[in-house]
Amino acid sequence: MHDRTAFGPKAQPPAERRRSRRAGALRRSAALALAGGMLLARPARAQALAGLLAAGDSGEFANLALSLGLVLFSSVVALAHLTERKRWSRGQARLAAELEAARSKLDRAETFLASEPQLLVSWDGAASEPDVENSLGDAAFARRPLAFGTWLTMKDARELEERIGWLRQSGEGFRLAVASPQGRRFEAEGRAVAGRAVLRIREVSGDRLELLSLRERHARCVAEAEGLHAMLEALPTPVWMRSADGRLSFVNAAYAAAVEAESPADALRRQIELIDHQARAEATVARTRDEVFRARVTAVVAGERHGLDVVEAPFHGASAALALDRHEIDAMRSDLEQQMQAHARTMDQLPIAVAIFDRRKRLVYRNAAYERLWPPLDRAFLDQGPSDSQILDRLRAEQRLPVETDYKAWKSRLLEAYRSSEEHHEHIWHMPDGRTLRVVVNVNPQGGVTYLYDDVSERYFLETRFHALDRMQNETLENLREGVAVFGADGRLRFCNPAFVALWRLDKHALDEKPRFDAVAGLCAKLHANEDTWSELRGFVTGLQEMRKGFTRRIARSDGSVLDCTAQTLPEGAALLTFVDVTAGVNVERALTERNEALIAAEKIRNDFVHHVSYELRSPLNNIIGFSHLLGEKSTGELNAKQLEYLSYVGKSSAALLAIINDILDLATIDSDAMALELGDVDVEDAMRAAAEGVQDRLAENTIELKIVATGDVGCFRGDAKRIRQILFNLLSNAIGFSRPGQTITLAALRREGEIVLKVADRGRGIAPEALEKVFDRFESHTAGSRHRGVGLGLSIVRAFTELHGGRVLIDSALGEGTTVTCIFPTDEGSDQSAATPDETRERGRAS
Repeated sequence: MHDRTAFGPKAQPPAERRRSRRAGALRRSAALALAGGMLLARPARAQALAGLLAAGDSGEFANLALSLGLVLFSSVVALAHLTERKRWSRGQARLAAELEAARSKLDRAETFLASEPQLLVSWDGAASEPDVENSLGDAAFARRPLAFGTWLTMKDARELEERIGWLRQSGEGFRLAVASPQGRRFEAEGRAVAGRAVLRIREVSGDRLELLSLRERHARCVAEAEGLHAMLEALPTPVWMRSADGRLSFVNAAYAAAVEAESPADALRRQIELIDHQARAEATVARTRDEVFRARVTAVVAGERHGLDVVEAPFHGASAALALDRHEIDAMRSDLEQQMQAHARTMDQLPIAVAIFDRRKRLVYRNAAYERLWPPLDRAFLDQGPSDSQILDRLRAEQRLPVETDYKAWKSRLLEAYRSSEEHHEHIWHMPDGRTLRVVVNVNPQGGVTYLYDDVSERYFLETRFHALDRMQNETLENLREGVAVFGADGRLRFCNPAFVALWRLDKHALDEKPRFDAVAGLCAKLHANEDTWSELRGFVTGLQEMRKGFTRRIARSDGSVLDCTAQTLPEGAALLTFVDVTAGVNVERALTERNEALIAAEKIRNDFVHHVSYELRSPLNNIIGFSHLLGEKSTGELNAKQLEYLSYVGKSSAALLAIINDILDLATIDSDAMALELGDVDVEDAMRAAAEGVQDRLAENTIELKIVATGDVGCFRGDAKRIRQILFNLLSNAIGFSRPGQTITLAALRREGEIVLKVADRGRGIAPEALEKVFDRFESHTAGSRHRGVGLGLSIVRAFTELHGGRVLIDSALGEGTTVTCIFPTDEGSDQSAATPDETRERGRAS
């Protein structure tokens, strides 16, 4: 850093400057002449030498040549000197003029810089040492002018250093007002000048200081005005301002909402008024008189009529106003009055008599129960607002107060509540008519007292009844056959009946001392040594009441008896344990369990037998059917008509027997959970046609017509096609068996809401209501006078296969009108029951 107080080199006297210039010019002329002579002498000397050699007089010619060369050299030197001197004179004059102009500029700059105390700092690019000019005239500034933290406040110093950094990096100018800790004010200005960063700091005083103060006051005023404006905008109360000509100049958001304008700007643009013309005229008159206008007006606020308290204050010909909405206050007042009335009505419904006396000890309120409590006090007397003392005297005269030997002292003690510092007093009055009153005297905060008269006669009666019931309950528990033990919250035995002592063979005298649970458990452990049982009971008896839950536990004792222990929580942290001897019931239960297991084993043996027999019967039956077909062939020999007839009977009976065996085998497979469906896409119409082809011979034999109806969108669904055909075949066979010749059987299919519905309807004899509930049971066959004969497995097979598909079967029948059986199968999009396991489908069937 360089600290300069003057500009330019040190000046010299004029005479010395002229001598030095002449000496320099002579030296330059001599140098030029010597150089020119040397250049000219060489060719002249050579020419003269050549002439002398030619003439033979070398010495004379040499002198002549030398003379001529010197003359020529002198002439050239003289001309060069004159030319150079002239050029030098012009340059010297120009330099002198520039020097004088620079000195004048320097003098003016120094004058300007010295005209005002300031600090100038200049940085050249990234140079670390700046140039500083300091004329502030302060020791702190002179020592370390760039250590701004030593003579400025810390906040201003940090901000100034940050601004200087931006100036040096990007050339961003600034102007900043800073201050010293002593209160001196400075103005700092930074700008980029000719590639240099320049900082100027001047002390502010006089008009500039006043201007700076005015700027700061103006900024504070603007901030305050903006704050007030924001507060007015946030107020829920409409606020507006008028200019001198009476037009709206400002409205807040609440005003715009009140007049249903889109925004405050819209309200100003349209000049929408909130109050009516008469109120505005009165406000204008008050504004012309420079008076504050106050009035309660009625206006439409957001589409509803509200009462408003309007206050408008004038200022400099204009005015500002606000409107306080009285609607909410009036509504609250109305609600308060309604609540007070409701409170009074509620107090009248209370069974407790209430009487309120003010600080003058006069009655100001009483409810209906108070009037019923004191029949001698008529309503006319109470409406006069009698004093507390007058009421007591009148009640004593009517012998309605407790009998006291010193009535005056008793009354004085009662009336001391008006001056007592305690807020609550309680008395028990035993009335002459046998009633007992509990009198509570509460001191009111605003003075006076409130009497609460509670007739506790019934309570005393109930307490007596309670004690009697308690004794009766104890007697009942004492005579119970179940053992009962009650433990308190501290874990001690509170009560136990003789049955408990007898069940656990305890010493009654040991329990009279009210031992803890651990001691009782130790005595009972002789018959039941399982530590888990007593640990669980100990946790229940001694645990926290919020964490306790009742439970029942079976206890097998070493003497062979079995007890059911039930733990229940009681109020106040107590615990109830009951013990019931269930040895007989357990023995019966064990017998039933063993019998059930035997029945399950027998059922399994039966199923295995049926399954085995079915397989063993089907093999020879297939041989019979096969040989019957062979006998019917011509290749085995001719049979007569009678033989063929008998052979057809054998074939039909064999086929019927095979169908029965297959049905039995299918049911046995389902019962053993071994039935698995071969799922695939089932074409409903194909299944219906295949089932119809299977019964064509029976239809023709019985002259029964089959009508197949299928909606166009029935399509396919996920299922076992073989089992679906078997379901339809059984339903059609059953319908044919119960139909009369000439009747029509309908096989219908439709799709609805994720389900496929298959129906088989006939017009036969129908099924009786008492038999309708058993038609799906196995081996239940109800011919009802028809030609149908069977073992009763068809509908059982239908229901079993339908439930395996996740569906359900419905039957609707009436005697003489026919029967309709409906099978409902879920589709892939309607239900996922088709993927259910056999166990699940069987459970669903049982539930349905």
